[in-house]
Formats: sequence, structure tokens, C-alpha cells
Amino acid sequence: MADFSTHGKGTLRTHAALFDEMGRALGLDLQEAAIAGRLNFDEIGEAVLRCRRCAHPGKCAVWLQSHDGQGTAGDTPDYCRNRDLLGYLREPSGC
Repeated sequence: MADFSTHGKGTLRTHAALFDEMGRALGLDLQEAAIAGRLNFDEIGEAVLRCRRCAHPGKCAVWLQSHDGQGTAGDTPDYCRNRDLLGYLREPSGC
């Protein structure tokens, strides 16, 4: 995990990793969602940019460390800027 105290808000790569880790903590496979057409490349890019604009990346990293990445998290933290998108992706696709 990035050290946000020395790198400010971090790089796009860092935030892409945070977004992916948040998905895993919620039991989502974001790559599979993209392949299935539930998440397109523009949405992924926008999600990473939303994450980068968040005021709590360090707090998010701590939250993620407290979850095992195996889908055990009940929901995203209230401050997560991708909460709605991740909630949508957790809904059954109906397929």
C-alpha cells in the first residue's frame, strides 16, 4: 500500500489498486465485471479518478487492511466516492 504521507494523494496506479482492493473486499471481481459488460473502461477510469479525488486514501488503506479481501466486508465506508458504483456491481446481474 502506498505511503500517503509522503506521496500526497498518490498516483493513478495507487488509486486503481485501491479501487480493485475495495472491490475484492466486497466480494467483487472487477475484471470479470468488465468482461461481462457490467463495467466499461470509461467507468473504470472515472472510478479511479473519483478515488484519487477522495480526501481519505490513507483511511481507506487502513480500512482495506482490516478486511481480508475475500468478500467479507458488508459495505464500503460511508466516505467512499465509489460507493454507489460498487453497490450497483454487487446487485445480481439477472443473467
